[in-house]
Amino acid sequence: MTVEEIRSAQAVRGPAEPSYDVVVIGGGAAGLAGALVLGRARRSVLVVDAGRPRNAPAAASHDYLTRDGVPPAELLAAGRAEVARYGGEVVEGEVVAAGSVAGGGLGFRVVLGDGAAVRARRLLVTTGLVDELPDVPGLAGRWGRDVLHCPYCHGYEVRDQAIGVLSTGPMAVRQALLWRQWSADVRLFLHSGPEPSDEQYGQLAARGIAVVDGEVSGLAVAGDGRLAGVELAGGTVVGCEALVVAPRFDVRAKVIDSLGLAVAEKAAEGGAVLGNYVVTEPGGATAVPGVWAAGNVADPMAKVAGAAAMGVQAGVAINFDLVEEETRRAVAVRERAAA
Repeated sequence: MTVEEIRSAQAVRGPAEPSYDVVVIGGGAAGLAGALVLGRARRSVLVVDAGRPRNAPAAASHDYLTRDGVPPAELLAAGRAEVARYGGEVVEGEVVAAGSVAGGGLGFRVVLGDGAAVRARRLLVTTGLVDELPDVPGLAGRWGRDVLHCPYCHGYEVRDQAIGVLSTGPMAVRQALLWRQWSADVRLFLHSGPEPSDEQYGQLAARGIAVVDGEVSGLAVAGDGRLAGVELAGGTVVGCEALVVAPRFDVRAKVIDSLGLAVAEKAAEGGAVLGNYVVTEPGGATAVPGVWAAGNVADPMAKVAGAAAMGVQAGVAINFDLVEEETRRAVAVRERAAA
């Protein structure tokens, strides 16, 4: 069903809006995995996807067993097809607001950007996150290609190459030591990050990691379009074939605010703030009754496989919650009939 078909159904049915057991807001790995579980549980499911997956710039997804190296778009297309196999519907669109409604057994009204609206008994929020990159010219255009952040996602593809690590916070030394696993040629660019401690300098030296002073002002690109190095503020170019950065993870999404979901800061060891996330209990339940969250919106550090696993857990929890509600209602009907 398309957004246009939803609007058409509304026009035919008058004020009544299409209703589902579950609306999944976000169609990445977590959302599709949750929808798949719910479809197989014979639930009516609608997935609303804005079409802006976080890993879209990457050539391939990795560390997903049996699907390692598959392009992100191909992985999502296969997931949508699997959801459809069990009756789930996927539409392109952005959810701009959602809120609880009283009565009728339908807990929420979900509004899309073009004004179309649907009803749902339960919600699964899997809107992912936005990577906010350091303010260096040229980074955004190379993000996911040779400007990287996760060694487990991209390290093997740049193995044995010259790798630079851009320091913007206290975790940079740890990043450099981690990336040393994939290459013996690693440089730490101090840029705007803090000066390493004596102990950290000793660790870097022991691992053969060079430290480069000065602020990075831009990137140097070779004639074939590949990254050739970084340019320092003084004009010096230091060669590297991949540059590691630490983005801030931001869960910006209109629906999070409209639902009143609790958001907390994600901090690393030492207190460095990595970004924010929606607070959930085990299984994905939020503090808002009837709303679950899964994937990077709930865990910024989750890989594709981990996000999918969270979606599965949330799908199971949502179905069980619906079963409990249906059982309570059945008992109440039986008791009224017997009275």
